[in-house]
Amino acid sequence: MLASGNGKAAKCVRNLLLITRGTVPYARMKGMDATLIDKPSTIVAPLLEAEAEWLVENYEPRAALDSVDLTAELAETGHFGLSINTQNTE
Repeated sequence: MLASGNGKAAKCVRNLLLITRGTVPYARMKGMDATLIDKPSTIVAPLLEAEAEWLVENYEPRAALDSVDLTAELAETGHFGLSINTQNTE
């Protein structure tokens, strides 16, 4: 796993953001909150940013967040991307 880059902090942050909360046995708080899906972007954007910030701070101590940005990649079809800039603290 480490040889393929899976142990790097940036990859771990990416993987954390792809997990839905409640799906990890024995760590039910790990992951993004699924209840934020299908809410208006004006309401959910700050909540998602705070959620990502909390997730990285609690589960990936090797990374320090510089910024969290929610962008509408394909807003007309409802697709949004979460962009995170981190500093590696290893």
